[in-house]
Amino acid sequence: MLELSNILETINMIRDENLDIRTVTMGISLFDCVSDDPGLLCENIYEKLCRRAERLVPVAGEIEKLYGIPVINKRISVTPVSLIGGKTGRDGYVKIAKTLDRAAKTLGVNFVGGYSALVQKGMTDGARELMTSIPQALSETDFVCSSVNVASTKAGINMDAVAMCGDVIKETARLTADRGSIGCAKFVVFANAPEDNPFMAGAFHGSGEPEAVINVGVSGPGVVAAAVKRAGNCSFSELADLIKKTSFKITRMGQLVACEASKRLDVPFGIVDLSLAPTPAVGDSVAHILESMGLESAGAPGTTAALALLNDAVKKGGVMASSFVGGLSGAFIPVSEDAGMIDAVTKGALTIEKLEAMTAVCSVGLDMIAIPGDTPSSTICGVIADEISIGVANTKTTAVRLIPAYGKKVGDTVEFGGLLGRAPVIPVNGYGCADFIARGGRIPAPIHSLKN
Repeated sequence: MLELSNILETINMIRDENLDIRTVTMGISLFDCVSDDPGLLCENIYEKLCRRAERLVPVAGEIEKLYGIPVINKRISVTPVSLIGGKTGRDGYVKIAKTLDRAAKTLGVNFVGGYSALVQKGMTDGARELMTSIPQALSETDFVCSSVNVASTKAGINMDAVAMCGDVIKETARLTADRGSIGCAKFVVFANAPEDNPFMAGAFHGSGEPEAVINVGVSGPGVVAAAVKRAGNCSFSELADLIKKTSFKITRMGQLVACEASKRLDVPFGIVDLSLAPTPAVGDSVAHILESMGLESAGAPGTTAALALLNDAVKKGGVMASSFVGGLSGAFIPVSEDAGMIDAVTKGALTIEKLEAMTAVCSVGLDMIAIPGDTPSSTICGVIADEISIGVANTKTTAVRLIPAYGKKVGDTVEFGGLLGRAPVIPVNGYGCADFIARGGRIPAPIHSLKN
């Protein structure tokens, strides 16, 4: 039996502390859609998505009403398109992107992820064609998200792919300049990309996944921040224990929703991603959690240590609440999507270099960061390489989602709206790295990758 105090606590978390299910994501395999005929391939993809995910949005609504828990996003992830595109060529890949977009609109989902390529050790012809098509695909669709995995701890870093990604980002920014270069918000570069991540823009349905699966991403920065504030001036060990207990409660809610969605949709339950995913809403900020621990501002000395404590405690609490924790799982620090991060960047307390240091101990990487539109492609590649190196060296997932805002300079702000928020344009190091990027080839895997 549930105690009244537990019920009231959950109601308070939802009503006053922005607790929600950030996403219910259905992963769908497209391997059986393959055809030598590009037109038939697109027909097969559209038919399968509409058949498999027909009830995704209605079921999410039913669960929302049943439990009173907001389900913010309903999403689909698919097999990395470069694996099923065959010899369709660049134009064919763009047609696939438009097919995914059409299916998203028919189904009423928020995003479709998986317009992706896995090139950590080298590029197939199909992967190369897909990568060159990304700017056009993202500029001509509304709900398609794209990712490229350029590195892994086992393979090292494919610097040729990194160089291509710099050009992709610049061209995507140009083609969506009239919308604040928003196309770049739908593209992410990964190291060690997980196959079961429910969060965009990096979600895809990995080759080791079942025919279809339900993955759920929870979100509760506001709940954790409120708990930390109530704790007052306690010790670090007491603080960590408090965060673990709070994370347990948040993840149990995610497990409940995931199992209910799995049963109603007759699709296997995959994982709960227990990441603390912030929003621009007041009181729903990872930065504010760090400040509640005693920092004057996110970015102050001690920020990386505070984030390390938070990330570790969230993981420890979450794994006790669900047998299947996966995806990214930890704490996100997307600048434009976090009100506290926006404030810290605006007042100069948080720089891109400090953000990079923080990514060594949190879930993802340099996320939703707006930089000047005239930043050279080679500099973007250098930032990507630095961040990806952290993931490779530390056997963890890292990622980069940079937005070189076309026509914008340091001090300007780019408005995206909704969960994407607004991004203050921040400076990057003005010294160049073009000759370094031009070397090409692959940075070898670290020695600790040899574990066999």
